[in-house]
Amino acid sequence: MTLPPPRVIFYLEDNDRILVLVREVLEFAGWYVKPCNSGLYAWTMLGWEKEHYDLLILDNEADRLDGLTLIRRVRRLPHRTETPIILISLEDLAAEAREAGADAFLRKPYNLIELVETIRRLLPAPAGA
Repeated sequence: MTLPPPRVIFYLEDNDRILVLVREVLEFAGWYVKPCNSGLYAWTMLGWEKEHYDLLILDNEADRLDGLTLIRRVRRLPHRTETPIILISLEDLAAEAREAGADAFLRKPYNLIELVETIRRLLPAPAGA
């Protein structure tokens, strides 16, 4: 019996220490994490590249292009309309996140267990896993 490949999570975070910590936790939980530390580069990766991501985690305070703007842009892309998105922010932007098209919002500093639980809720295990 072969195991299905791990689900791929795109993670935008401009703080390198947080990016490494969260990436390690999520990969320990069984997901593959594609990291990105720039909002502008995230737009290039999400908007122009056709690589598949099962879920997006976007930091609203990313440099050069904020998470809310990214969500609005991503939701207009045919290949990303159904991709679950989690917005994280220092500010309480839950209503704005939902309005922009996010599926979940977490306020920084967030609990890593809460992040993992939110991902599991939005990204159920594939059949047979």
